[in-house]
Amino acid sequence: MGAGDVLRELDRRLLPRLADGLDRLARGAAVRRLRRPRPLIVAALASASALAAAAVWTAAHRPEEGPATATVVRVGVVDGQSIPGYVASSRSELDRLVAHGRAAGRPYALVTFTAYLSPDRLAPTLAGVDVVQVHARVPLPDQQTGIVRIPVTKVPADVVAGMAALAEQKDQEAANYGSLSAKLTGDGAQERRLRTVYSRGARLAAAEAAAYRSGCSCVYAAVVRGAPDALDQVAHRPQVRAVDPAPEVRRLDQAVFLPPLPEQTGVVRPPAVQPSKLSPHAKPRRDRVFRPARRSSPPATSLPPAAATSPTAAGTPSATGEPTASSAAPPPSPAPSTSRSE
Repeated sequence: MGAGDVLRELDRRLLPRLADGLDRLARGAAVRRLRRPRPLIVAALASASALAAAAVWTAAHRPEEGPATATVVRVGVVDGQSIPGYVASSRSELDRLVAHGRAAGRPYALVTFTAYLSPDRLAPTLAGVDVVQVHARVPLPDQQTGIVRIPVTKVPADVVAGMAALAEQKDQEAANYGSLSAKLTGDGAQERRLRTVYSRGARLAAAEAAAYRSGCSCVYAAVVRGAPDALDQVAHRPQVRAVDPAPEVRRLDQAVFLPPLPEQTGVVRPPAVQPSKLSPHAKPRRDRVFRPARRSSPPATSLPPAAATSPTAAGTPSATGEPTASSAAPPPSPAPSTSRSE
């Protein structure tokens, strides 16, 4: 019983008796006759004090509920972890679930690929399990493009729709960069540098928009749910590097999935970002959940020539184990939401 319930019960039972006793005490004759309080009134006041104290203690010491105390499960790889070791441990965990058969239920699992896949290749690769989200990025050479997660119920339709909406978003991002660059009309060193940064950001966003609009081979992982036997079948298909079952995950909003990128084959390392090439206002673009807006797709736009940038590790996980994608330009729009960590 919560504090509110205790206080309501206190009101219901004791207040009528207390009111009656106080009414009698208020009368002069009653006060003269009752040199001592009646036992009933004394007991009522003592009980009220005890129950009020208990209610306050319960409210102060009750454990908090909700997301604040929920355990966040991390599934995937973190900085410093061996990817071959991760693949081997995922295989062992999957074998253990297969041995339990139906008793293991239908757990969530993180499926990672050896290459970036296009939406039409996902259906045969993930047949037999339910796909709930995919992880994607545009694998441009020497570019740290943004990492996104697209919620999925139907493959490949939802992935295609998500990429189309992403293309609209990237078109708007490129336009924002262009607007920022146009506002810099001076010829000072700082303004020239910022114009270069904004122009590079606009070209990168335009390149990502063109790739997503074409239904690119950009998906490198998926979160699925299925029976252990079905997960085992997925694990033996071409282009699948590992199936990491996560039976401890009960709710997706209480889990962080950290798949390795296809180009990562050894030990997970943070990206080697060169601060001298970034704007002072630049911030890394974190792994984010992408929720497609219900809008019509804009007309296709031509792709500006790619900008030359310094070679960096594209999209490698950060020091916290969360994949990041640092751009060479500051984001013109508000920072996207970050995945929760432990």
